[in-house]
Amino acid sequence: MLRPKLPGVPTPPSTLIPQQHHHHSPAPAAGRSLSPYAGPVAAVLVGGVVLTALLAAVAVTAISVAIAAVVLRSLVNGANRR
Repeated sequence: MLRPKLPGVPTPPSTLIPQQHHHHSPAPAAGRSLSPYAGPVAAVLVGGVVLTALLAAVAVTAISVAIAAVVLRSLVNGANRR
């Protein structure tokens, strides 16, 4: 009674579509830059890698200093109780 009606599958056209020919541009000559922004993009990428490495080094140093502080505190507290 309340069955949905699905649309039929469309049939493809029987006519053939002519193929279009694509003309490719020649490759850039050797020695020419591919992009005028290649230098600044490379500088930004290198700067980002260096800053990320420095941030990772600071994080590892902070964690190691925190662990050393906890160990030293436990040693000093243990020596005071004896």
